[in-house]
Amino acid sequence: MPYLKFISDKDLIAAVDRVVKIIKTAEQNSAINLHKNVIDPFSALFDGVSHSITYKQWLAQEKVRQIQKTMQNAIGDFHQCILGSIPGWTNLGVGGGLDVMNKKMKIIAEIKNKHNTTKGDHAVKLYDSIESKLNADEYKNFTGYYVEIIPKGRKQYDKPYTPSDNNKKEKRPLNERIRVIDGISFYAMATGRESAMQELFEAIQRILEDKYKHKLGRSEAGQYFDLFSRAFPIK
Repeated sequence: MPYLKFISDKDLIAAVDRVVKIIKTAEQNSAINLHKNVIDPFSALFDGVSHSITYKQWLAQEKVRQIQKTMQNAIGDFHQCILGSIPGWTNLGVGGGLDVMNKKMKIIAEIKNKHNTTKGDHAVKLYDSIESKLNADEYKNFTGYYVEIIPKGRKQYDKPYTPSDNNKKEKRPLNERIRVIDGISFYAMATGRESAMQELFEAIQRILEDKYKHKLGRSEAGQYFDLFSRAFPIK
């Protein structure tokens, strides 16, 4: 039995393995990379003292925080790989302008892991990037999506994307072909399966058990699923 009905085991396992390797590498290099970006000593002092922890404890937490940042970037790439591996979809890779495309459905999309990833000037640049793609002959009659995998407030939406331009003090023009959508809705659109993202989340747990020997007890699996249900609307 395949792990999922909308992607091959080979592509799914490769995407999971890529994230696991990135995390392990980040952990191995944490001591080397800790001071690569200068740490704010004022912030460190206030943080450590206000939480009543020693410097060594604070340093351990800072290493975890930096690893988490690396992992969040890897998760965004993970969703791009998964969506780009679904039959009919293409992963445009790095430097492709946007992330994934489906010629038959006439959809091109940029994938971000969380709703607050793109702000200010970056939001405007994303709109302009999508608009530029849609103006090209290659993408005539396509719809461009900005996908927020983790939505704000557990909501589902598929609506025109009109970010504010802080320099001009106005929003970008409403264009029905430039849209923002939550992850649950986009996965459902891409696969034709309403519960595709939940199926993916549960499949990852099975792969981590099968390939990496990390056994999740029923209680622990339930706790992780509770986090999923707090982030996404479950029907």
